[in-house]
This record gives sequence, C-alpha cells and structure tokens, in this order.
Amino acid sequence: MPPSIVRSAATQKEKKKKKKPTAEPTAPAPAPAPAPAPAPADRPTSSEPESATVDHEPATADQNVAAPAKTFKELGVVDVLCETCERLGYTKATPIQEESIPVALTGRDIIGIAETGSGKTAAFALPILQSLLENNTPLYALVLAPTRELAVQIQNQFDALGSIMGLRSTLIVGGMEKIQQSISLGKKPHVIVATPGRILDHLESTKGFNLHKLKFLVMDEADRLIDQDFGPVIEKILKFLPRERNTFLFSATMSSKVESLQRASLRDPVKVSVSSSKYATVENLKQHYLFVPHMHKDTYLVFLCNEFAQQTIIIFTRTVLETQRVALLLRALGMSAIPLHGGLSQSSRLGALNKFRAGSRSILVATDVAARGLDIPNVDCVINFDLPQDSKTYVHRVGRTARAGKSGVAISVVTQYDIEIYKRIEKALKKELEVYPAEKDEVMMLKTRTEQAQRTAKSQLKDLVDDRGNKGSTLRGTHKRRAHPGSARDNMDKEEM
Repeated sequence: MPPSIVRSAATQKEKKKKKKPTAEPTAPAPAPAPAPAPAPADRPTSSEPESATVDHEPATADQNVAAPAKTFKELGVVDVLCETCERLGYTKATPIQEESIPVALTGRDIIGIAETGSGKTAAFALPILQSLLENNTPLYALVLAPTRELAVQIQNQFDALGSIMGLRSTLIVGGMEKIQQSISLGKKPHVIVATPGRILDHLESTKGFNLHKLKFLVMDEADRLIDQDFGPVIEKILKFLPRERNTFLFSATMSSKVESLQRASLRDPVKVSVSSSKYATVENLKQHYLFVPHMHKDTYLVFLCNEFAQQTIIIFTRTVLETQRVALLLRALGMSAIPLHGGLSQSSRLGALNKFRAGSRSILVATDVAARGLDIPNVDCVINFDLPQDSKTYVHRVGRTARAGKSGVAISVVTQYDIEIYKRIEKALKKELEVYPAEKDEVMMLKTRTEQAQRTAKSQLKDLVDDRGNKGSTLRGTHKRRAHPGSARDNMDKEEM
C-alpha cells in the first residue's frame, strides 16, 4: 500500500477500538480542520465587468449568532408567498436566497453561484411567482434544466410554492409522449420546466406554440448544461425568446463556457456568489476513504452497507450495467437496494427516486444522474464505489448528504487502480481524508456470502441484458431504430449508458 495514501494497519485497529456504534455514525477521530477559504482573487470571475457583485463568504458559528438568517418577509416577499413558505417549512432564507431574491424583485438579471443543495430553486421561483401575482399571464416563465429528474424536482417545487395562487405548470422533457406535451402547452401554463432538447423540438414543430411574450428565463445548473453540450441548443432557443425579459442563470461553478453563455443571454446582470471555493464541502460532512484490493471490492461494500444498516445510503458507480449489478448484488443479500441510471425508462427512474425518498428503499445505487441538483432529504451516507473521474463530480456526489445543516458521512472506496484519481481529489479538496476503520478479518467473514450473491447478480444481469429492448423489459433497448428529426437531441437529457 502506498504510504502517501494508506495509513498503517495499526492506526486502523486503534481507530476501530475507539469506534462506538450509534444510531448516526460519526467519525472515529476528529477530521482535519477544513482548509481556509481561498482569497477572493482565487475565485472564478467573469471576464468582463458586471454592474454589481455580491460575494457572500460562509459565516462562522459566531457570525451566524451575530447575523441571523433573514425571513422571506424581510427580503420583500409578499405575505401570501411567505405563508406558503412557512407551511412548507421554509422559515429562514438560505444565503443564496437572501442575496438573490431582493435583487430579482427589482427586475435585474442575476448570475447566482452557489453549491448544490443551497436552495437555488426557491431563490428564482419566489421572485417569478411574486411577479406572476401582479401579471397573471400564461407562458410567463421557462426554466431549463440539464436532466429529466432535476426538471421534475423543479416543477414540484414550483407547484408547491404556487399552490395557493392556482399556478399551472407543465413538464417538457425527453422520454415522454410528445403529443401529450403539445396538448399541455396548448393549455397555456404559467411556467414551463424543460430540458433544452425537447423544448426546442416543440418551438420548432408544435403548431401554435411560441414564447414571444415570455417574461422570465431561468437556466439552472448552467455549468452542467454546458458540460452536456447543450450550448448550441440553448443558442437556438434564445432566438425564439423576446429580448425584453428577465434572465436568471444559476450554477455551482463559473467556468469560461458559463461566462460565454452569460454574455449571450443576460443584460447587465448582478453576480451573486455564496460559493467560497470550486471544491468546497460543508463542515458537517465527515469524509473518509477505504483502501481495498480490487478483487475484494464487493466484499468491502457489503461491509460498509452493514455498518450503516437501518440508515439511508447512496452508492455511486460509473456505468449503467455496474449500477444494475451492484443493486442486484445487494438485493441478493437481503438489502433494500434500488438502481437509478439512464438504462431505465423515465417512469422507472422517477419510481426509484420516489421509493428512496419515501423510505421504502434504504439504498439507492446510482450513476451520476443523482449526483447534482436532486433534492433527496435525509441521506446519511454516500459511498463512492467507483471514484469519479474529476474532483468537481466528487464534490457534487458527496453533497447529497450533510444537507440543510444535518451531518453526514462520505466514504470513497479506493483500489490500487484508483490512486492517481484519489490523489487529485485530495489535492483539490486541500486536505487529507481520514481512513475509515475496517478490520480485514471482520470484512473477510462476509466473503463467502458475497461471492454467492455475485453469482446470483451476474446471472440476473445477463437475463436483463438479453431481454433488453423487448416489451416490458427493465433495461431500455439499444436496437437500431429509424432516426427521425430531433431524436438525437431528445436523448441529450438522458444519462449515458
């Protein structure tokens, strides 16, 4: 084991002795102090001057006492929406909401930079709904999201916040019946939540549908929109929209590509930043690694799942088939695991999310379709079964836990083939992660049962792959079909196989 990465076995045993079983696992030893926030000059900034910039540094505990979070009423939100927020449990504004809502209410365009899970949706939804109260007109706002799951979540939040005012919204994403979507657009909803490829299809081909009177355009997770090559599609969408509109661009990072999108779509925007670092993680997240031989990777995963039994876990894998295999493996061992990946139908993906949210499944095995934007409350542990290829994805994965002030644990499984990637992640985080204590003898007691489950999972996965493409199959087919205009674009919002 490389000494720069793996701590000694004696250290692991010592930490194992100190470990006490509790309802909510905590780190056996205090985690290293978080790296100091970089100086403002180190932050990604726009390449051209902006009208105003609000940089909100994360407050310390003492600062939080001195400057408590504001209520929505103090931000200028009208009483009827404040009552809705209170009913939904939103009593105090988050930093991104506190900085962006007052600016949005003045009619300015906004660039919002904040980590995932910071409350960005309400930050743009409340100003839109407040404006809609004063100007009750159809086709009022268009919200673009990079994935179908995130679009569903945004629509749900709009519906919840706008329930008291009779809000009409519609969801326009790939993987769903286009004719039904055309009918829903014909009913003139107030808010359209869409993925770029499918809404462009409707703008180009749906008779009678246009957005000439649109008042608000929102691009959520803009950095991911660009990463998924939606740039050319968004440029085409902008040509269908009026120049006189408000535009909100929200992103976790500010890259040069996002800056280019900003210049093309926003006018004299105010930049609101509550992100101190490109690779920042919250302080109440305890991060660990576990160095394991690749041949025993499954056995160590079973050990970790037993460690967090009766708690909620998200396991991240790299590919669709590996996600399905790991879910089958854990099911064979009697664990309530459910997969989430791009090889499932849209209804199956939404069903998996709903079951995990509702608590009927305690383990969600997912590709990076679940890494960003999705609001999945009360996740106790994130396990990186396969390390991500870049540090930014790591930050978004572990951001699924320790949300809204709660504590959480993230554990990365590192094999002899992952050392280089792991070193890059630690370098980006500017800190060394703590080793997660695991006695080899204790783990190897699970080896025989794990191998039996591996054989079962392998057989079941083969059946699923052979059945792929048939009617009623679990995995979506990859048989060649006759291409039609927009088919490639329609699948841009789908997780890669």
